Amino acid sequence: MTDPSERPLPHPAKAILYFLGGFPLSLLTFVFTVVAIAVGVGTVIVWVGVPILIGGVCAARAFGNAHRALARGLLGADLPARPVRDPADGRSLLRQWRDLLTDGRTWRDILFILMELPLSVFGFGLAIASIPLVPLALFIMPRYAWLHARLAETMLGPDRTADLTARAERLQASRARGVDAAEAERRRIERDLHDGAQQRLVAVAMGLGRAKGKLDADPDLARALIDEAHADAKLAVAELRDLARGIYPAVLGDRGLDAALSSLAAKCPVPCEVTVRVDPRPPAAVESTAYFIVGESLTNIAKHSGASAVTVKVWRADRASGDQVIVEITDNGDGGAVLRPGGGLSGLADRAATIDGVMTVVSPIGGPTVIRADLPCVW
Repeated sequence: MTDPSERPLPHPAKAILYFLGGFPLSLLTFVFTVVAIAVGVGTVIVWVGVPILIGGVCAARAFGNAHRALARGLLGADLPARPVRDPADGRSLLRQWRDLLTDGRTWRDILFILMELPLSVFGFGLAIASIPLVPLALFIMPRYAWLHARLAETMLGPDRTADLTARAERLQASRARGVDAAEAERRRIERDLHDGAQQRLVAVAMGLGRAKGKLDADPDLARALIDEAHADAKLAVAELRDLARGIYPAVLGDRGLDAALSSLAAKCPVPCEVTVRVDPRPPAAVESTAYFIVGESLTNIAKHSGASAVTVKVWRADRASGDQVIVEITDNGDGGAVLRPGGGLSGLADRAATIDGVMTVVSPIGGPTVIRADLPCVW
């Protein structure tokens, strides 16, 4: 975000248009918000005021977004939209209402609506006076609009402290889950080594020992034992190779995401089309995260989705929108996939979160299902 003092002045015509169009919006939002909240607070004792109050507060959040859009479009204010209603995340209705009413962003929106009416009245008067007076339009209106945009950014912009605190909490939780997942993976590798390759190698050692004792007395039996040990050794090497591929596939390190994902697609029982455009090559942590997200998603699709076609697209976002690798897996299956605690998709989301990535799942009943991961290359 650029320094507010370095922002250019809005164009005079846009400044005039902002106040001409903003005055009716400010009047509407002020009247509706004040009336709804006043009536809701006044009747809350008989419970009928609760839904009125909640409706007024939700409307204030929507009106705040309308003011953001207007200031962003005409004054160039740095004001991303806020969700009108935050995701439920399994919370009860009363919990959602409580969080809405105690959210500082909500009351900043309401305070801006209350402040905006007198400021917009003054701006509307300036805009009407400046239409026939060119010096007023060229000099005063852009500067008043610039000040107004800075106020809107202060009141309606994101709460940096709260956002950073929430982000730190999310990262802490996701990294804790990532540590648990890593510990589970370590135990799985240990178990696979003990039950698989280690047993094979023990059998090889025992077979070679028996063959050594039979070399002089029974050369044919010794030869058979050596052949058996040789076969076990090859199986142990194959199991070790598969285990290493599960940790970090060699093709990914040697040839990058395109070759690695093409290899996954070739093994997928569902026809899969892969498109990869990630030049320059992203960091190894991003590549491995993208690889395992695609691999696990393809496995789930083959087992549960009933899909007949899968599309995997991986691309690098342009520098203007952030240095990120975007992974998108789409299938035409039955849909209904959800991120639930302890589920496979949640595990993938946790893996993405360990590098500050975000994974989303859109899967309406009947499909299609779209799994998307935004993975930053710098964290």
